[in-house]
Amino acid sequence: MPLVGGLVAVDDVWEPFRLIDGGGAVVVPVREYLRDLQAAGRSPATLRSYGLDLLRWFRFLWAIDIPWSRATRAEARDFCRWMLVAGKPSRPHWRSRSKAVEPRSTVEAYAPSVRAHCETVLRCFYEFHLGAGSGPIINPFPLDRARRGGRAHAHHNPMEPFRNERGGLYRPRVPSRVPGSVPDDEFNEIFARLPSHRDRALVAFYVSTGARASELLSATLAGVDPGRQLITVVRKGTRELQELPASTDAFVWLRLYQVEMQGQIPKGRRQPLWWTLRRPLRPLTYHAAHRMFERAGEAAGSTATLHSLRHTAAYRMAEDPALPLTDVQFVLGHALLSTTQIYLTPRKEEVIRRVLAHHAEQTRQATERAHPAPAPGYRPETLEVLFGGRTT
Repeated sequence: MPLVGGLVAVDDVWEPFRLIDGGGAVVVPVREYLRDLQAAGRSPATLRSYGLDLLRWFRFLWAIDIPWSRATRAEARDFCRWMLVAGKPSRPHWRSRSKAVEPRSTVEAYAPSVRAHCETVLRCFYEFHLGAGSGPIINPFPLDRARRGGRAHAHHNPMEPFRNERGGLYRPRVPSRVPGSVPDDEFNEIFARLPSHRDRALVAFYVSTGARASELLSATLAGVDPGRQLITVVRKGTRELQELPASTDAFVWLRLYQVEMQGQIPKGRRQPLWWTLRRPLRPLTYHAAHRMFERAGEAAGSTATLHSLRHTAAYRMAEDPALPLTDVQFVLGHALLSTTQIYLTPRKEEVIRRVLAHHAEQTRQATERAHPAPAPGYRPETLEVLFGGRTT
C-alpha cells in the first residue's frame, strides 16, 4: 500500500494535528472529527493516536480509489483482513528516507490490541459523521450482531463478574496479558548503566511512584515537595493534579540533578522539572525519555520498556501486605479496583522459579522412594557386610 499523505504536527493549540492527503491538502472530515474530540476534553496524545488510525484507513481507501463517504461494509471487512494478513508495511528509516525500501523476508503483523483500537476509532468516526449528517447513512463498521438484539449485559447475574462483550463486528479478541515487570537484579543492572543524575532521578521516580511516563514529565518545579516526599503530576485521563509519594532515593537523585543544572535551566515555579542535557536546553519529551531508558536497557542486555517500570512499582506495592489494594488503586490512578487486581497475579519469574523448585522436589522424592535410607539404629558398616556393599 503506498504510504501517501501523513499526520502532521502543527504548532497550534486549536489544531495540534492535521491529516493531509498525497497532494498536501487537509482531509476535512478528519479535521472536524478531531475538533470534536478536542471539545470532549481529549488530550493531544489521544488526537495523535486517533489520527494515525484514520491515516491508515484513508491510505487504504486511496489505494482502492474509493471516497470515504462511499465506503461500505465490504471495504471495512477487507481493511480488517488486510491488517490481519498483510501486516505492517515497510517504512524507510528517518535518516535514509531517500533510499529505496528493502522488502522484508517476514511480515510483522499488527497486534490484536492495535487492530481493536483501529476498529473502535473508525466506528466512532463514522458514528460522528452519521450524527452530523455528513457521512454515509450506514456505518461501515457495524456493531456485533449478538449485541444488536438487546441491551448490554442483559440478564446478568450480579453475583458473577461481567464478561467482556465484543463491541464491533470486526473487532478482534484481545487476549488478557499479565503485566510485565522488571526483576530486581535486572533493574539494578539497568540503573547502574544510567549515565546522568537526571536519568537516575527519573527512573527512581518511575519505579517508586508508578506514574505513567507522560505524567511524570508533566511535573513542574512547584510540584516537588521533598519535605513530605511528594511530587505532583497531571493525570493522563482526567488532567487533574495529583500528589504521589516517592522514595527518598528519588529525591536525593533529583537534588543532585538540580545542583548539576543550576544556572543552566530557567527558574520559576511553573517551569518544567525535567530538561534535556544537550544544548539548546528544552523540556524533556516522552520520546527522549523512552529512548534514554532504551539505551540503558540495551547496554544491560535487557528488553524492558519505560512503561514496565509502572508495572514494577505496582507489583511492589501490591505485594506489600501492609498496603491496602485501594491505596495502590489511588496511587496508580485506576478508575476501577478490578484493574488494580491484575497486579495480584504472580509474576512470571516467580511462577517459573516455584514450578522448577516443585519439579526438583518431585525428583528428590522419587529418588528417595527408589533408594530409601536405612532405618535409624543400624550401623552402615554392618549393613555393608550383610548385603555385600548394598545398603538398600
